[in-house]
Amino acid sequence: MTNELPVLVRPSRDGDVEAMLSIYRRHIRRGIEDSIDDSAPEPEDLHDRRKNLRNHRLPSLVAISGSEVVGYAYAVLFRKRPAYRFTVKHSIYVRHEHQGRGVGRLLLQQLIDTCAASGFRQMIGYIDADNTASLALHVKFGFREAGLLPGVAYRYGRWADTIMVQRSLGAGVTEPPLLSNFGR
Repeated sequence: MTNELPVLVRPSRDGDVEAMLSIYRRHIRRGIEDSIDDSAPEPEDLHDRRKNLRNHRLPSLVAISGSEVVGYAYAVLFRKRPAYRFTVKHSIYVRHEHQGRGVGRLLLQQLIDTCAASGFRQMIGYIDADNTASLALHVKFGFREAGLLPGVAYRYGRWADTIMVQRSLGAGVTEPPLLSNFGR
């Protein structure tokens, strides 16, 4: 039995950016010489994204074990048009050696809670169809499959499908939103 440190979730900080980028880069690497996708963001990009998320009351979270960032998650507006302002799209990344240890579960729960408390009503996610662990986790949290996007990504030498998942937050579509929280 190992004595693993507990994992805590908190809002991300500027000092977390390098660790977040390291986790992201590992997710987009595959195969030959650990080459990195040319589209990998720079630290300034992530700093700007975090600032933009704060300005829009959207969460940017990290999971910490000891002093190590072992995962991160964030939510962005699903679409920029005003009619979609009550819907968010989320992303979760977990450090490779910490996958399967509940880090994604903790991050997803905090994203759901934070977005619901902010008045958002729907949460969307896009998951690689081969990522059965992530799909199972989302089902446990009440997400349902909302669509299949066949062959939308070419990575690792093949075409990959993406599954769109969705779940209601708070009152969902059963009540009108509080427009005062979002502007008109």
